[in-house]
Amino acid sequence: MNKNNFNYNSFLLIIIALVWAGSFIVVDATIKQIQPITIAFLRFLIATPFMIISIFIFKKNQLIKLRDLHYFIILGLTGVTFLYIFQYLGIERTTPSTSAVLINTNVIFILFLSVIFLKENITKKRIIGIILSFIGVIFVLLAQMINENVVFDNIFLTGCIFIIISALCWAIYSIIGKKIMKKYNPLLVITYIFIMGTLFFLPFISTDIIAEIGNVNLNGWLYIIYLSIICSVFGYIGWYFILEKTEASKSAVYLNLIPLFGIILSFFYGEKITIFFILGAILIIYGVYLTQKN
Repeated sequence: MNKNNFNYNSFLLIIIALVWAGSFIVVDATIKQIQPITIAFLRFLIATPFMIISIFIFKKNQLIKLRDLHYFIILGLTGVTFLYIFQYLGIERTTPSTSAVLINTNVIFILFLSVIFLKENITKKRIIGIILSFIGVIFVLLAQMINENVVFDNIFLTGCIFIIISALCWAIYSIIGKKIMKKYNPLLVITYIFIMGTLFFLPFISTDIIAEIGNVNLNGWLYIIYLSIICSVFGYIGWYFILEKTEASKSAVYLNLIPLFGIILSFFYGEKITIFFILGAILIIYGVYLTQKN
């Protein structure tokens, strides 16, 4: 890879991390108008047709084999439906900065699952990274609990648990996805996952969804479009475009920018950020970085 390509790819990865970090702010603003699960459903209802179009544009359209269907069902549930149900319910009960930091624990879960199911080796450096990350999680929780803007109650704790479950969903999705993406093009896999994940939302959406949608103002629709087109379509296509040109491990390091950008954006959003919280965030980010080192 030449220097110009490296700079271009790095710039695109930074933009993607910034876009995904912004989603936590956008969701927090949108849930003031519409329920979290409805937001998640609309996000993928709008994004899925664009992904279907993309596989035809890039000539990646292909039917999946029936024997692989169960993998796609699991991926749809963990990579879309449950992932965003728990994530958005978590954002509703916590704060954007807390959610942006805690979601980064998915890398720790990926490491655990890789050791258990993929028989990957775990080094001392990775063990240290896990310990630092979990200490960081505790710091973040304590920091937000003593923040005058956060009520010390079961709602906040439940929200944090939801975010961590969301991170676990992403880890399961990543482990299974690693196997299935060896057989199919990643863009094709993502499109099928979007389709199935959107359908799996149906049992969870409100029976009053039409009335809910009617209450969404222009800003609310702009937020939803941001989540659908910018975060989902642009984010996912851009991510897999980069993966075709660089090593996955090198690209994944840039995802550590998401909690950092999340903290910065939350500050401008009006959220109070404490030194204790920043310390916890640094521990998580550095711990995650260590787990990605050989």
